[in-house]
Parts: sequence; C-alpha cells; structure tokens
Amino acid sequence: MKIAMFGHKRIPSREGGIEVVVEELASRMVDLGHEVTCFNRKGHHVSGKEFDIEAYDTYRGIKLESVCTIDKKGLAAISSSFLAACKAARGNYDIVHIHAEGPAAMCWIPKLAGKKVIVTIHGLDWARAKWGALSSKYIKWGEKLAVKHADEIIVLSKNTQEYFKKEYGRKTELIPNGISRPEKREAAEIKKQWGLTKGSYVLFVGRIVPEKGLTYLIEAWKDIKTDKKLVITGGSSDTQNYMNELKKISPPNVIFTGFQQGRVLEELYSNAYIYTLPSDLEGMPISLLEAMSYGNCCIVSDIPECLEVVEDKAVVFEKSNANDLKRTLEELLDCPDTVQKYCDRSAEFVLEKYAWSDVVDKMMSIYGLRC
Repeated sequence: MKIAMFGHKRIPSREGGIEVVVEELASRMVDLGHEVTCFNRKGHHVSGKEFDIEAYDTYRGIKLESVCTIDKKGLAAISSSFLAACKAARGNYDIVHIHAEGPAAMCWIPKLAGKKVIVTIHGLDWARAKWGALSSKYIKWGEKLAVKHADEIIVLSKNTQEYFKKEYGRKTELIPNGISRPEKREAAEIKKQWGLTKGSYVLFVGRIVPEKGLTYLIEAWKDIKTDKKLVITGGSSDTQNYMNELKKISPPNVIFTGFQQGRVLEELYSNAYIYTLPSDLEGMPISLLEAMSYGNCCIVSDIPECLEVVEDKAVVFEKSNANDLKRTLEELLDCPDTVQKYCDRSAEFVLEKYAWSDVVDKMMSIYGLRC
C-alpha cells in the first residue's frame, strides 16, 4: 500500500505523543513492505528553536515531505494540515491517515479526491484548557467533519469510543497506542546536571499544560516532608505563562528540567522512585506507557483513560484532589516495599498489553479490510 500521514508536527522529533505514535506506526509499516509518506510541518520545535532537528528526506524508511506552515499559535496546525491534505489528495496514495481532531477538519479534501481516509482521535482536543473559544470550536468542527467524511475513525480509549457513539451515533475502532521495551540507563547526565541519583526523586514527564494537573501536584508537594525532589520534565506548548506561574509557586525541592529527549530522558525514567501523572484530561498517555515500560511505580488520576491503561498495576488518586494526591504520595514515600511491588509487575504487564506489533496488525486490518 501507499500511505500518507499528517496531523503530527515533525518526525523524527519528540514534540508530543502523536509524533511518537506516527513514527512508530509508519516505520513498522515500512518494515512490512508498504510505502509511507509523512507530511511534516515547517517551523520551530514547540519547546523552542534550540530543539529544532535536521530536515530529513527519509527516516527509518519513511518518506518525509515538509509543508509550508504559518508558525503561530492557532495557525500552524490549520495551515500545515490544509497543504498536507492537498498534497495527499493529489498524490498516488491508497490510504490517507490523519492524526488528531484539528487536522481532521481537512479530511474532506482527500476524500473529495477519492482517497480512503482514516482519522485517529488521540484525545478530545477541543476540551484542552490551553485553547481559546475560537480554537476549541474549530477543533470540535474537525471532530464533526471526521464523523461525516472519514471511512474509519480510530480511538485510543473506551471512554472516547463511548463519546462518539453517544454524541454522533458513530461506530469507531478501538486501537490503543503501543510501547517497546526500553534500555535502562544509570544516572550519569542527570547526576551532573541536577544531582539526581537512583530513587532520589518523583518524576513527571509531559507537556506543561493546565490539564496535566501540575498545579495541584505542586500544591500537594509543598506540604510533604521528604528529602526527595519532585522533577517536572517537559516543555511548554503555547503555555509559557503557565510554566512561569508553576515555577513561582514551587518550593525549592522542585526541579524543572525543561524539554528532554534521548539519553537524558531515558535516565530520568530509569532512576525515578515514583512516576506520577495527575492529569484531568488525556487521550492515551504515551508517557505513562513509557514510565511503566521502565518498571516504575506509577501514581495516576482516576480518569478513565489512565485507569484503562494501568488496570490494577498502578496507584490511583481522585482527579483534581490535591489532598488525596498528597496522601497517596506520602504513603508511597514511606513504604518503599509497596513501591517495589508495583515496580516488579508494571513493565511486563504494559509490554504485553500494548505491543506495537499488535497495534500495527490491527491498523493494517483497518486499512486493508475495512475501507
């Protein structure tokens, strides 16, 4: 098959979960003998131009094409998706696979050209706090156009699947994200940069946006007496003011590492005492899959998207409840044996449940048999 994908920012570039998913899917489809073209945005990395990557023509066998982009909040996704949709419509592709609700607003363009269109909903993006009213309406419009025009809609969680059934009466396919077995790293670079050693910190990894629950994570952490650090890893995503507010309210034992990838990120995952994801809203959190794959004890909020991932293999607290999060953190900080029990079973559980090979098999079934 000849497959086109767009909706991500850039690959190879870790700017969010979608970029990780697109790279993993596309490269594995190439390994199966298919021809995959991914349309990258032009412009700077979402966490700053210092993280810009070299522009490739191919990567891991994936053909990469850059499309012109208006590199401003609210316009980058619209402009790049429109041009990518036009290129996909003109190209000789069997499948056009669009990722995320905003870019799905352009799904009618390749559909008009007779292409088979697949849309993956990575989360209900219109509900994210960082968007203003106009942006939220546009993203919701993209959702509605996906319902109207897409041959198939793929969702990552049962909660989202139920939403589409109730809201639109639309059948969707549930195909969660996958994860690969990582290589664990000793604390070398993180010790040099921040004095972090194995088991000396609680870790959060993700975009610094309001729906991740960082405000009440810091509120909970303020009143905890511990010699461990709270490490918050991630860049802002059009949310620098929010990042600045978090830094102002943080006690001295909170470390903001900024955006990290590669060896440093691997070391952070490998040596954490606990990983926590206190989100109010998620699609299917790649960072949670990654944290569990490293064998971490995880604390997550009780939203359906997190519960579906962890089952009984993580510790759960009440969403948006700083007091409950504080209590949960204190219990685990005082009980290393309990932490170790969760560590012992998290990796094999998540690696078996969310194997990329299974994800790709299901996706190819949708491409080849359902369209």
